[in-house]
Amino acid sequence: MDDASVFIDLITEWAWIGWLVLIAVFLVIEMLTLDFTFLMLALGSAVGLVTGLVGVPLWAQLIIAAAAAALFILFIRPPLLRRLHRGEDPTKSNVDALIGLRGTALADITQVSGQVKVSNGDTWTARTDTGVPIPLGAPVTIAAINGATAIVRPAAD
Repeated sequence: MDDASVFIDLITEWAWIGWLVLIAVFLVIEMLTLDFTFLMLALGSAVGLVTGLVGVPLWAQLIIAAAAAALFILFIRPPLLRRLHRGEDPTKSNVDALIGLRGTALADITQVSGQVKVSNGDTWTARTDTGVPIPLGAPVTIAAINGATAIVRPAAD
């Protein structure tokens, strides 16, 4: 036997340890992300482990594990995510709640500076993303938030 075949036999014989390490790593990452993607990869690795214990060649173990992980991601992960997010409050919050709100320009708003009073009572520094300045007192709509600055556009009446 040459060195290459001994090495391949050694890898094939101890592949189950590799599968266990992959499962453990994927489960730890899943605990940090909570997105079910790495859980599906861990399950695919478990399928690879089982096929290895049955005696399937290493190349087939890899293909079967990858196919199983892909199937888990496509067919099991979406219902799990729906179940996880069931009953959540769909109301926008924080910065997302400001997008689309109307307001009034408290000062001339240019691409550099300005100030707006938003309909929820907040006062924000503002700037426009168009080249046209918005005059004092004009109605505006918040298009985006960039840090602590509202990006506004003239409101369509």
